[in-house]
Amino acid sequence: MVGTPGLVLPFVVVTILWFVSTGLVAIINHRLRQSFGRALVIACVCAFTGLGLIIVTAHSTAVWASYVSFLGGLLIWSWHEISFLTGAVTGSHRTPCPDGAKGWQRFSLATMALIHHEVALAMTAGLLLSLAAVTANPTGAYAFALLLIFRLSSKLNIYRGVPNLSDEMLPAHLSYLKSYFGPRKLRPILALSIATITGLALWLGFEAKSAVSPHETVQAGLLCCLSLLAALEHIFLAVPFRDSALWGWALGTNDRKEFGEGV
Repeated sequence: MVGTPGLVLPFVVVTILWFVSTGLVAIINHRLRQSFGRALVIACVCAFTGLGLIIVTAHSTAVWASYVSFLGGLLIWSWHEISFLTGAVTGSHRTPCPDGAKGWQRFSLATMALIHHEVALAMTAGLLLSLAAVTANPTGAYAFALLLIFRLSSKLNIYRGVPNLSDEMLPAHLSYLKSYFGPRKLRPILALSIATITGLALWLGFEAKSAVSPHETVQAGLLCCLSLLAALEHIFLAVPFRDSALWGWALGTNDRKEFGEGV
C-alpha cells in the first residue's frame, strides 16, 4: 500500500498531458483547410509513435514503462481526434439533421454522421486490448479504452441535450454536427454519467493506494486521474463554464473567427 504523496506525480503528469495534448490537437486542426494534409501526416506520426511506445513497454513493469505506455495510448487517441476534426474520418452522412426529424430517424442519422469514426475507435480499442491481454503492461490500452468510453458518454449526453456546451473546438466544416445536439437542458442521464465516472475514479484511486507494486500504483493512479478529468469535463456540460477558454492559447482569435466561433 502506498500513501497519497506517491500518487501526486501520476496526477500531475496526466493533467499536463491532458491540457497540452488537447491544445496541440486544436492548433493542428484550427488552420486553413489546405494544411489538413499536413495535419493528417502529423496524426499518422502520432499513431505509429504511440503504437511503438506501447509495444516497446509491453513486457516491462518498471514505473517509467507505465508512463510511456500511457503516453502511447494518448498519442494513438490524438491520431483519431485529428482525423475526425479534419473531416477525414467522420461518417457517411455529412448534412444537417432534417427539420422535424425525431426518434429513431434522428438517432440513425446522428449515428451515420459519426459511424466511420466510431468504428475506427472501436477497432483500435479492440486491437490494443487484445495486445494487452498477453502483455505485462496494459496501461496504454486501458487508457485508450477509458477515453473511448468517456467519449461515448459525452456524445450520448450531448445528443440528448446538456445545459452548457462549448463548441469552439468544432471546425466550421463539421458545423452540421451541431444540428444533432439536443436541447440545452439538464437531463438525469448527465447526472448519472457524472456519478458513474466519479465512482470509477474513486475505485481506481482505492486500487492505486492498495497496490502492492509501484507499477500497479502508477497505472491505477494514471487511470484514476484520467477518470477524474472525464468527470470534470462532464460537469462542464452541466455548469455555465466555457471550458474551451482553457485552450484559448491554442485556438487563437483569428482561428476562432475563421472557423466560425459561435456558429
